[in-house]
Amino acid sequence: MSSDYVIIGGGVVGLSTAWGLLKRGLRVTVLDGDDGSFRASRGNFGLVWVQSKGMNQPRYARWSQTSAAAWAEFATELGEATGQDLGLEQKGGYDFHFSEESLLATVEKYEALKEKLDGNYPFEVLGRNALRKEEPHIGPKVMGAILHHQDGHANPLRLLRALAADVRRMGGRVLTGRTVTDVTKPDGFRVICADGAIVEAGKLVLSAGLGAALLGPKLGFKAPVRPQRGQVLITEKLPKIINRPSLIARQVDEGGVQIGATNEEVGLDDGVTQPGLSGLAAEAIAAYPVLARAQLVRSWGALRVLSPDGLPIYQESAEMPGAYLVTCHSGITLAAAHARFLPDWLEGTEAAPDLEVFGEARFS
Repeated sequence: MSSDYVIIGGGVVGLSTAWGLLKRGLRVTVLDGDDGSFRASRGNFGLVWVQSKGMNQPRYARWSQTSAAAWAEFATELGEATGQDLGLEQKGGYDFHFSEESLLATVEKYEALKEKLDGNYPFEVLGRNALRKEEPHIGPKVMGAILHHQDGHANPLRLLRALAADVRRMGGRVLTGRTVTDVTKPDGFRVICADGAIVEAGKLVLSAGLGAALLGPKLGFKAPVRPQRGQVLITEKLPKIINRPSLIARQVDEGGVQIGATNEEVGLDDGVTQPGLSGLAAEAIAAYPVLARAQLVRSWGALRVLSPDGLPIYQESAEMPGAYLVTCHSGITLAAAHARFLPDWLEGTEAAPDLEVFGEARFS
């Protein structure tokens, strides 16, 4: 059976895009890898995050804001269709600072970005006393924080499960355990898998995360993506001690506290290390001393997907028109944009967002 689109990659990026295309009445097949694939969607920190995005490229800040603003309606619609509560909270998020110098330097950068965004960058600076009123369990080593009101967090595993379920409910095909080995284009696209399966479609979206580095050049893309490891710690379920998320820790709706994450250039190694986990624990205890008494129940390492400048890549292939590369390291934050607005770009409608700045020409 031929589809309008074949999407290579069944993580949050691929499934969000598939969901949006199906909403437009298009036929979609998603090809997902095997359990040996690196899966950022299953190991990420779950933030819906605007602050600090786009410091050197305001268009990225706007794109993140657009997605964050669409998240509540997206989560409601997806939740009602599948019965999944995505655990979304958008009450703001913190950037903690352990020195006045660090805080003031970051505020200066945020003010500069705010000016470029015509004032649409709602943050406030909280000194130690003001922060303690918001977060009674904050530690004395924290000098202050930046509270950005567009930030929040969600449950990424429930999001992934809900997207897969709703894509199938709307008639999309999600084929798991399929490793793509080749793509040809005699007329439409012919995607060949390692097990001999063949899928045909009019258009193709490559959203395979780190897998794009291997498959991308075959489709005419540079696909200059690299891995960056993030290690994470999870505590036992605790009474409410954290009201808003930060890059150091967030308390999920089940009660556990997620602590993370490291930023390590270690190639394709997604393991955990004692130094990495110890560093995370020490920083979390410095922010929230009460966590020193918490029991740790699990840890993991996962690989982020990063471009050379950290920005997303949205590119149509010049060699194979109709093939698109879609990759980013903020798949959770941008899930709503990929579901709501990216299909217009793929279809070339009048409502298509301007994503030219995210093309591969910037790597020339």
